[in-house]
Amino acid sequence: MKRKIIIGASAFAVLIIIYFVFGSSKKDKNAPQFTKATNGVFEVVVTVTGELKAQNSEDIEAPAELRGRSFRISDVKIQDLIPEGTVVDSGAYVATLDRSALSNRLKEIEDELEKSQQAYLKTQLDTTLTLRELRNSLVNLKFDMEEKQIVVDQSKFEPPATQRQAQINLDKADRSYSQATYNYNLKKEQAQASMKEVAINLEKQKREKQDMMGILSKFVILAPKPGMVIYYREWSGQKRKVGSTVSPWDLTVATLPDLSVMNSKTYVNEIDVSKVKKGQKVRLGIDAFPEKKYSGEVFEVANIGEQLPNTDAKVFEVSIRVDGFDPILRPSMTTSNQIVTNTFENVLSLPLETIHAEDSLSFVYTKKGKKQIVVTGEMNENYIIIEKGIIPDEEVYLSIPEKPESFELIGQELIPIIKEKIRTKRLEEEKLKIQQTEEMNPRNANFGKMKFKKDDAKKLVQPAPKKP
Repeated sequence: MKRKIIIGASAFAVLIIIYFVFGSSKKDKNAPQFTKATNGVFEVVVTVTGELKAQNSEDIEAPAELRGRSFRISDVKIQDLIPEGTVVDSGAYVATLDRSALSNRLKEIEDELEKSQQAYLKTQLDTTLTLRELRNSLVNLKFDMEEKQIVVDQSKFEPPATQRQAQINLDKADRSYSQATYNYNLKKEQAQASMKEVAINLEKQKREKQDMMGILSKFVILAPKPGMVIYYREWSGQKRKVGSTVSPWDLTVATLPDLSVMNSKTYVNEIDVSKVKKGQKVRLGIDAFPEKKYSGEVFEVANIGEQLPNTDAKVFEVSIRVDGFDPILRPSMTTSNQIVTNTFENVLSLPLETIHAEDSLSFVYTKKGKKQIVVTGEMNENYIIIEKGIIPDEEVYLSIPEKPESFELIGQELIPIIKEKIRTKRLEEEKLKIQQTEEMNPRNANFGKMKFKKDDAKKLVQPAPKKP
């Protein structure tokens, strides 16, 4: 009997708990939520994520001699590289480049040098033999000429015909000697030219070998000054590390950033970039140190958009300079940037979820049971400015209330103001569109200007809408 009483009491207690838990939660869930229109400072903010980078940096490069045409090398791999973020002194070790490509070229140069040395030796020997034979021939011709002279001297007592013959022989010997002397000088000059040619080629091969040895000695990369080593980011966005290649057109192996001036590099979508201007203030946060807060300023906005890898959206690069210096800031740290594009003093605002739209009209549901038409202004991520229709501290629904059809629509006198505002906005958009077209193609922009003037004139002469 007692057991049945205990079980019954327990079941009753469970039912009471279920009622209070689920019943009260349902009641709270259905309870309407209100908010008040607040008056104060209103900021239009563009929030984007960025990455820290040094404004100034010095590149650590491979030898500039790799750009020489004589080496015929397109890419050199990075064989070893110290860890990113290492602090180094001037002249400290940073990286080693792969020598295999130049080693093969060095072997070719050594083979060509050996051939040049053999060609030089062969030309030297040939020249020596040739000139020696010519000198011997000159000596023999000189002896022959002297013999002919003796014959002429002895023929004084001979008949005239014999004397004449002896003189002719002497003239022939003298002429042969002169021709041989002339040929010897030509051969000597020719030999000197040949020796000079092979000597120049030999010296060229020696210099090329010396240059190659000098470049190979520079394949151990040292830091040009003290700093923190940061891996170089290629145009594709990938960091250059061990196994990456260095080309003669891009010799950078790593960088040494100047950490005294840091920038946040970020990208703004094409919808918000028109709001971002040079000189706007920025609030920055560092994801790694959420307790740290910094300020900055927009100093550069790209004029041309780009498409980031693996995305379809077009974005514009925006550079933000971080104010002051903090030693904990490091390149590649992720930043959260709040770009303040506009600030309004003493304006009325409401959360975005309180605003509802119907046929280009904006309205809110008030706690007084009214469906109030409002004139809205600028908005940010969470709030929107209310120019007309609501007074400070007036309470409105955060969401559509139950039976919204029972709320009385008021504020119809604001409809002309809303329409005029829409019209003005469209005119400004058309002007901006023509301006952008003119910058891209001035010839097509002339037609757009004329069309805009005609359309604008028609709109201006139209009577203003009557108040209901």
